[in-house]
Amino acid sequence: MTQQATARTGPLAGVRILDLTAVVMGPYATQILADLGADVIKVESPAGDTMRAVGPMRNPGMGHLYLHLNRNKRSVVLDLKQPAARDACLALAADCDAVLYNIRPKAMARLGLDHAAFAARQPRIVYAGAYGYAEAGPYAGRPAYDDLIQGQTGIADLFRRQSQDEPRYAPLTLADRAVGLHVAIALLAAVVHARASGQGQSVEIPMFEGMAHMVLGDHLGGWTFDPPLGDTGYARLLAPHRKPYATRDGHVCLLIYNDKHWRNFFDAIGQPEMAADPRFATHTARAAHISEVYAYVAQVMLTRDTADWLALLAAADIPASRLYGIEDLVADPHLQATGFIRTIEHPTEGRLRTPAPLGRFDRTPTDLRRAAPRLGEHSLEVLREAGYTESAIQALLDAQATHDGTR
Repeated sequence: MTQQATARTGPLAGVRILDLTAVVMGPYATQILADLGADVIKVESPAGDTMRAVGPMRNPGMGHLYLHLNRNKRSVVLDLKQPAARDACLALAADCDAVLYNIRPKAMARLGLDHAAFAARQPRIVYAGAYGYAEAGPYAGRPAYDDLIQGQTGIADLFRRQSQDEPRYAPLTLADRAVGLHVAIALLAAVVHARASGQGQSVEIPMFEGMAHMVLGDHLGGWTFDPPLGDTGYARLLAPHRKPYATRDGHVCLLIYNDKHWRNFFDAIGQPEMAADPRFATHTARAAHISEVYAYVAQVMLTRDTADWLALLAAADIPASRLYGIEDLVADPHLQATGFIRTIEHPTEGRLRTPAPLGRFDRTPTDLRRAAPRLGEHSLEVLREAGYTESAIQALLDAQATHDGTR
């Protein structure tokens, strides 16, 4: 992979996206699309995406999260508060299938970058907004970040309900990445429609509603029915012992799920009679007594070492694995064998590890075409593609409305 790579590969080759997003949710969505072959033009302010400043990093402006979220993209600096840079942004959109933004719609309108402005340059453009809350509700315009959305959609409280301790956030950017998948799918669906019909549209993908969709799908529980047939929550997911099971010398991740698994488990531990216990006899019965079921397994797992359990469970055809740390995940032999963990040479950041694009396409293979760009690295290249003359580009440089990535 070289920074000057131009080969267009992947099933989305020929799709061009103007990416006005920063931080995680939007860049994650466009990283997925870029990995699939789309030409993603990342428009950044002169200060750059906030994630550039989050270490560890070898060089300023090239933090680890930024590197993972922005590969296969081109970076263009435009100070959108300047009219000339705003006009340049609209000019870039003339050859794009979609524009994605994640600031509030009113702020986009103040910049002169609303849907009408882009549609005037490209009638079939998809104008996609990925932000905190739907514009139709009373929370419209509120700022939203991953921690807030995890708290507001009940995720932190689900940790409390399970552990009977304190509310906690999941230790990853769960809402950003989960809703980022929705964003990528929605944007691509609208592009497919636009290419078929010749008609663009405005699309809204709100973070709060996106994460609520995921949480309620699991945990609406008895409130699914009106009037309710019970409490909210999916009992299996909330069982206190639903966690890696402690063994005599470590932990095992184990899910004894169907009737065959349970019969095999009881045979393996020398207690076949337990299969007739009313609490364990059927899937419905186990679900009704899930806390007792998991507590029973937790006690049994303490009787053997991890290696013994893994061998015994494998022989019984019961899904199990040892507990991984992040270092174990990077070294996993399956991921190594499938080429999922890639080692690449970045032109400025040196040797890097990165996950490969997900999936395999026989006819349109994906690839790591470009390393994550330096701030403004492709400004001049992309402006020239949009038809800007050298004198017009120089005027933007002189006004500090853009820069070329050399500073």
